[in-house]
Amino acid sequence: MELEKTLTVAAPIARVWDLLLDPRVMAGCVPGTGAVEVLSGTEYLAEITVKISFVAARFKVRTRILEARAPGYLRIEGTGEDASVASSMRQESELFLTDLGDGQTELRVRVKAEVLGRLGSFGLGMMATKADRMWDEFGANFAAAARHDAEAAGAPAPAAVKALPPADEAVPPPAPPPGPASPDPSHGPARARWWQRLVGAAAPAAPLGERRLPTDIYVELHRADGVVKVLWPASAAPEAVRWLRELR
Repeated sequence: MELEKTLTVAAPIARVWDLLLDPRVMAGCVPGTGAVEVLSGTEYLAEITVKISFVAARFKVRTRILEARAPGYLRIEGTGEDASVASSMRQESELFLTDLGDGQTELRVRVKAEVLGRLGSFGLGMMATKADRMWDEFGANFAAAARHDAEAAGAPAPAAVKALPPADEAVPPPAPPPGPASPDPSHGPARARWWQRLVGAAAPAAPLGERRLPTDIYVELHRADGVVKVLWPASAAPEAVRWLRELR
């Protein structure tokens, strides 16, 4: 059986060439392809399932690149068999790439295929119909792969994460409203303002007269420009976790 098909791909010729030489891209485009094992730069094995009428064959196909002239010509050979349904296949394909300009490439494929055994007993007409359907599906898959590749290549780089300023450059928060003239030192606020406890001094004393409780979360960050001591009340643990994650 011989057939010739043409497909226009929305990608530059060099990129189409690279996609055709990638076994895993081709595995996602050829209908019925399962596991792929790369043997070398010019040879790979793939499981391809082909079903015609009530017979389904799972071929272990060995594909070899026989000739390559980048970026315009490729000749490949594929052979495989499935003893469970007493069927075998052999095909030789020529692929021609033509630059159409404006980021468009024409892919023309000329195939000579031979299918023997039970699968080959269905006749040329049924085999040709199956081949046409497989080509249509391959064309849609390959066009989608080229489009996805182009979108991935043109995607903007992730925005850089803004680094936190050093502790000695941090902008202090607004001053709290004045409290009682003579606060009782034995009773601190129930929910301490942890963002006011960023200090660069060596002493662990808390500012604003707040007391360090046994349940407080205390962390020391050793940096090149000094040591940052951070104190959180236990009730602010979720905020502490989020802040520490931002420092990673």
